[in-house]
Amino acid sequence: MQIFLDSADLREIEEVYGYGIIDGLTTNPTLLAKTKTKLTETITQICAIVSGDVSIEVTANDYENMLAQSDKICQLASNIVIKLPLTWDGIRTCKYLSHKGIKTNMTLCFSANQALLAAKAGATYVSPFIGRLDDIGQDGIKLIKDIRQIFDNYPMVLNTKILAASIRNPLHVTQAALVGADVITMPGKLIKQLLEHPLTSQGLQMFNDHWSASGLKF
Repeated sequence: MQIFLDSADLREIEEVYGYGIIDGLTTNPTLLAKTKTKLTETITQICAIVSGDVSIEVTANDYENMLAQSDKICQLASNIVIKLPLTWDGIRTCKYLSHKGIKTNMTLCFSANQALLAAKAGATYVSPFIGRLDDIGQDGIKLIKDIRQIFDNYPMVLNTKILAASIRNPLHVTQAALVGADVITMPGKLIKQLLEHPLTSQGLQMFNDHWSASGLKF
């Protein structure tokens, strides 16, 4: 399973990517708007730090402008993935870009049927939103499980990767991995929580205390 960082903060990206466990990165208009910097420069710098796929989302809502924005975005770096909303214009754009060999990420996925159509359109990734479904009383992890089953039923024709998004807590990460998500994307603060455990901290402190008391040296 791959782990992507969900961020547009250059300092955070450099720090977390430096851990050596990040395979790619996702952004969205909200994250990019928070940077308060020139958009093209931010995207170019992100793509220079991250060697894996970097999802950059269009802001247009119609087919022609989605294509125009996609063309501009793709010129910024070779590892860019065009992120598109799961609308009919998004599906149409995805089909066109996929035919041209351009990687795509269909986002704002909240149903298995949406994921199926994204895969039929040739999407590289489809991004089901776990946390937002949980917020309205639905089961986000079950959606990941259902999509996994559908894709596995047709392995010769549905090759889209399931990118679990809207991750709210470490349990979501474990659950998404257990049901077969190909990729999980999450903010840096949540990635850091994955390594935290009180027994690890206590054990390390005990070892350090014993070693200091022993007077031994390497």
